[in-house]
Amino acid sequence: MEDKENIRKNKWVYIFELLTPKILFIFFISFISLTSLVILIKAISYKDELAFDNKVFTYLAQHVSDRNSDIMKFFTLFGSHKFLIPAWFVVFAWYFFIRKNKWYFVKMFIIAASNLLLMFGLKFLFSRQRPLIPLFNEVSGLSFPSGHAFMSLVFFGLNIYYIYKYSKNSWLKLLLITFGVIMIFMIGLSRVYLRLHYVTDVLAGYCFGILSLVIHLWMLKRVEKLYIPSRAEYLSSNKGN
Repeated sequence: MEDKENIRKNKWVYIFELLTPKILFIFFISFISLTSLVILIKAISYKDELAFDNKVFTYLAQHVSDRNSDIMKFFTLFGSHKFLIPAWFVVFAWYFFIRKNKWYFVKMFIIAASNLLLMFGLKFLFSRQRPLIPLFNEVSGLSFPSGHAFMSLVFFGLNIYYIYKYSKNSWLKLLLITFGVIMIFMIGLSRVYLRLHYVTDVLAGYCFGILSLVIHLWMLKRVEKLYIPSRAEYLSSNKGN
């Protein structure tokens, strides 16, 4: 009986040890994202779906100017395929040719490719039309969720994660993470300001991006633990070869 009680206590101790601040933060942000998504999807399903979106458009219309439009066009570029495709290839090349880490190259490719497919799948699923009077050149395609918000969250969010995890310089870490967060926010804001997306599209893009990134990183970490040997194990197993 005493042994069973000790085992039970040890299990609870182990569970509490797992609840690190990082795990709690990930759980919190995932919960908020999932809850927000449910609210957003319900909101766009009702007849008054544009009420909140139109209020945001009305507020932003007060700040429309040539200068502000040029700033927003600049930021929206960083969420487009014109920036993100070359940026992803730079990341691929960095891990494959410079770091010579094929597993990380595979990880980056899986995250980039699967999220791109997921984004198009979600757009097709919800089939929401874009705002009618954009301030920028009219674009084709569907509106919900915002692809710029989704893919910029995945790209910059992934970089924020690895900077936080591996950077040893505290000031540089803070600077780069702040830069990444500002870029994500400004890209989303630019899409709404330019009337290329509703604010609910952008918020949904952020939420889907966060959830997708968390799930991808968790699944790839599990695969890594199960099937990918550590560098030390790999070197020791190949000593005799």
